[in-house]
Amino acid sequence: MSDDQTPAEDFNDIADAAAEEIIALKAEIQALKDQVLRVAADAENTKRRAEREANDARAYAIQKFGRDLLAVADTLDRALAAPVDDPAVKNFVVGMEMTQKSLISAFENNGLKKIDPPKGEKFDPHQHQAMMEQPSTEVGAGAVIQVLQPGYELLGRLIRPAMVVVAAKGSTGEPAIEPHPAANPYAPHDEDAGGSVDTKA
Repeated sequence: MSDDQTPAEDFNDIADAAAEEIIALKAEIQALKDQVLRVAADAENTKRRAEREANDARAYAIQKFGRDLLAVADTLDRALAAPVDDPAVKNFVVGMEMTQKSLISAFENNGLKKIDPPKGEKFDPHQHQAMMEQPSTEVGAGAVIQVLQPGYELLGRLIRPAMVVVAAKGSTGEPAIEPHPAANPYAPHDEDAGGSVDTKA
């Protein structure tokens, strides 16, 4: 304090310095709060990403195993497509059909779904692979004529597209049919949606 300053001036200088320090501290507190919020958000995002990756790893752990088993399913399909006239072999074929049903049931229980579009369904590049195009008088352009090899998806993720023959441009058959969306097992059934029943006579 200089000799020519009054006590009031000294007080004002101290108050100004304190006010500036308070403003600086408030700004620093706000910056630290923002930093804490960013760190917390990053930690939450990392936690969610790790959970999602762990769930994906569990859900798709059987993807390679399932893809390897598709060759078995294809071999069974081809074997069962062959004509059989010998009665002794027919019993063997029945056993193969039961094996095939058991394999398909195991696929479905583990989320592996067959993609086998019916004739006339619209070609879907997300699920089908066009092996060839040919003109058709039965189905319209862009529709599936024949499935050469069914495809499969695992829990909605394509692991092998269905290999199909597609009707070429200029085909004169029925227009392509839009594929039906997958049925929702949790949707109400028609009998549930009917409302209350009138019990009055």
